[in-house]
Amino acid sequence: MILENAQPSKQYKVMPIMISLLTAGFIGMFSETALNIALTDLMKELHITPATVQWLTTGYLLVLGILVPVSGLLLQWFTTRQLFIVSLAFSIVGTLIAALAPSFPFLLAARIVQALGTGLLLPLMFNTILVIFPPHKRGAAMGTIGLVIMFAPATGPTFSGLVLEHLNWHWIFWISLPFLVLALLFGIAYMQNVSDITKPKIDVLSIILSTIGFGGIVFGFSNAGEGSGGWSSPTVIGSLTVGAIALILFSIRQLTMKQPMMNLRAFRYPMFILGVVIVFICMMVILSTMLLLPMYLQSGLMLTAFTSGLILLPGGILNGFMSPVTGRLFDKYGPRWLVIPGFVITAAVLWFFSNITGASTALLIVVLHTCLMIGISMIMMPAQTNGLNQLPPEFYPDGTAIMNTLQQMAGAIGTAVAVSIMAAGQKDYMSTVKNPNDPSAYSHALIAGVQHAFIFAMIVAVIGLISAFFMKRVKVNHS
Repeated sequence: MILENAQPSKQYKVMPIMISLLTAGFIGMFSETALNIALTDLMKELHITPATVQWLTTGYLLVLGILVPVSGLLLQWFTTRQLFIVSLAFSIVGTLIAALAPSFPFLLAARIVQALGTGLLLPLMFNTILVIFPPHKRGAAMGTIGLVIMFAPATGPTFSGLVLEHLNWHWIFWISLPFLVLALLFGIAYMQNVSDITKPKIDVLSIILSTIGFGGIVFGFSNAGEGSGGWSSPTVIGSLTVGAIALILFSIRQLTMKQPMMNLRAFRYPMFILGVVIVFICMMVILSTMLLLPMYLQSGLMLTAFTSGLILLPGGILNGFMSPVTGRLFDKYGPRWLVIPGFVITAAVLWFFSNITGASTALLIVVLHTCLMIGISMIMMPAQTNGLNQLPPEFYPDGTAIMNTLQQMAGAIGTAVAVSIMAAGQKDYMSTVKNPNDPSAYSHALIAGVQHAFIFAMIVAVIGLISAFFMKRVKVNHS
């Protein structure tokens, strides 16, 4: 094994490292979600269709789905400082291009460059936490990361709505830019190298299969939810089929190689498998809810983007501040007594969401969304930390890559299925309406579709609850 720039844990300046990662992570996640609420404005200003504007989201997810699986290899080839600086450089360049973008192609290119930065940063954050913190403090550290990951998307829509009321969408990026530059300068000054550089052999075929496999799956599911042809579209069927075949070949190759690009032998550890499953389920619920609620608020209740963002803000903020609390509780009590109640709360709230109507009040949505975010905060980080804790240290890069890759897939699958179910519910409702041209018919149909989609999310949460009963606290693997 070749060790380059590795340092003993006692030499790590933990606080500066955490500040560098948290600042960069916050702005990265903030930028990822802040644009979503501006899509309607972009369609009008750039004269593009809904299917076209969705590529700002699809393209972003596609790059993450391709890059994150390779991150385990990158973490073993390049130092922490190198990856951190490159990820921030991508984010800064992408944000600058977006701020200056005169047309849709420039904005799409900017989002792809931004995704390169996020795709490098997320696995780097989790891997660094595993290295610099001892096992009995990882829960609290992961909780702090969770605060950033959850707090940034919570404030993004509200901030965007405020900007759009007084300025234009370009300023969403201009305001983010100086914070990214400060994070880069701080990281250059204080970021340390924490990982062992082993420089495993690069297998080009594995990279190709990974790109086709994960990219095809994410692209297929994203198009199923956003495209006009739905699940029967040749593009969707072809993408999912090719992606599935490539993933099977990729898995076989990784299991037969001495130095695999992504060591799938991490799945030999049962609590890691369970952690992956629960995190996958949790991400499906989170991202489908993040899609459904704004649509319900804006198209069902006819609220403005800014008001919708304000309604979702309390839950997002509380979720962020709950993450460090659940992290410390995990360190003390383990995952089981957090994850099971968390899924109970989540499933119950989703049942209430499946019964919302056009007469539901904004206060009710605030309360339900806040309770949902409390439940999610009790699930996500404890399940993820417990699963990674069972892995030996040499599996950390692969474990974080697997976790982050499957989270991207969960987002694509969850939103695609939710949109499909919502569309089917809308269609069923419209078939019973005597006057389809009634202006109120569309909003009522959308609410009916949202109700159906939340039933799907509730069923997913119940599956997660059943899985949580098999969870147990692991003995940290130091081998």
